[in-house]
Amino acid sequence: MSRPASPDVELRRRIFAFFAANKRAPLAEEVGATAVDFSRLQERHALVVDDGGNIVIANPFSGIPTDYVVESDGGRWFANCCWDALGILAALGVDGVVRSHCSDCGELLELRIRHGELEPTSYVAHFLLPARRWYDDLVFT
Repeated sequence: MSRPASPDVELRRRIFAFFAANKRAPLAEEVGATAVDFSRLQERHALVVDDGGNIVIANPFSGIPTDYVVESDGGRWFANCCWDALGILAALGVDGVVRSHCSDCGELLELRIRHGELEPTSYVAHFLLPARRWYDDLVFT
């Protein structure tokens, strides 16, 4: 017999479902939460919230516009990085396109997922910091 999910796990599920359905970050009250709940999830590295208590990051979703745009079947979401952009498509179980720009030359970059697979590309992802340092400043990273 499995144990029921913790209230924080259930809240995270509601946040993700809201992002998926509404293409934006929820306000606390829209997912049955409080600012204290969001703060607690931030302390546990499950969210990043701004000074007003609004969600900035709920990996893989971004609560603010970014240069990583994910599109699928008329839906459009922002991601925090290329990895998260691919994660949105994987989490939703859909094919789609990820668009961004080269941070060096500004060239438009597109990645396509078809039938659950990344189409061949010559692109290389570069992470500015090792993973152990991402939470030093997750919004920058």
